[in-house]
Amino acid sequence: MSHTCPAITTSSNGLSLSRIVAGMWRMNEWGMSPQQRLALIEQCLELGVTSFDHADIYGGYAVEATFGEALALKPSLRQQMQLVSKCGIKLVSAARPEHTIQHYDTSASHIIASAEHSLRQLGTDYLDLLLIHRPDPLMNFDEIAGAFARLRQDGKVRHFGVSNFSRHQFESLNRRIALATNQVEFSPLSLAPMFDDTFDGLQDLGVAPMIWSPLAGGRVFSSDEPAALRVRAKVAAVAEALQQPFSSVVFAWIMQLPCRPIGLTGSGRIEAIAEAVQATQFSLSRTQWFEILRAARGHEVA
Repeated sequence: MSHTCPAITTSSNGLSLSRIVAGMWRMNEWGMSPQQRLALIEQCLELGVTSFDHADIYGGYAVEATFGEALALKPSLRQQMQLVSKCGIKLVSAARPEHTIQHYDTSASHIIASAEHSLRQLGTDYLDLLLIHRPDPLMNFDEIAGAFARLRQDGKVRHFGVSNFSRHQFESLNRRIALATNQVEFSPLSLAPMFDDTFDGLQDLGVAPMIWSPLAGGRVFSSDEPAALRVRAKVAAVAEALQQPFSSVVFAWIMQLPCRPIGLTGSGRIEAIAEAVQATQFSLSRTQWFEILRAARGHEVA
């Protein structure tokens, strides 16, 4: 764990995040005591992984409180980290008995109430970054921008962004209020943002995307689908040539894109997070990069 994760500024008006962000989605599945959770947070900070990704719905609306319980054991750590959360999805859950159908809600009242709830759960006075979790067919860009502006004015959220938005949706909201990032799914097994203008549009605006599921939810390690088998073989060959861990090569491949992607981990093992950090220390040759793309797509570039 000798490498330290560098920081990156997401945009001209954005915030500084660690290039690798610790994703907390599964924290309640890791079977950790509050003290063990605190130890993991401290180990991340020692690695330079200062950014922690949440959403109100994670763990059936419970992960933020789980994280907050650990942070409360050493509140001074809050000044060393960036807390990211998301809102806008309403799950059918025992924790929300009034929800009768899973749906989206990007109304100003829900955005503000959700952000305030996240603050209480995490035990903090402010969020560094709040994202709209999914595009909502009923979303009103002006209303969202107004809610964001109010949260900023009240000191509750410092920066704003979106998640899973198309290029046009991102640019429409960004014209109304500056957005720091668009968090999207991308991996060698999920290439859409590379070819649907998402990454091109963000690069044009100087906005760095956040990347969820960069290891395809573990499918790069275990899936027997043809694309996964091809990618696994090629990444293993590149990893051997570079003398780097397999997962580090995948993260490095992603982060080599000129839109400056910020990778999220999804593991409670500090070793896995350290391998992601290691990816910030080396690059692939252009030939190696395209070999992995060819394996992912199953054909040469035209």
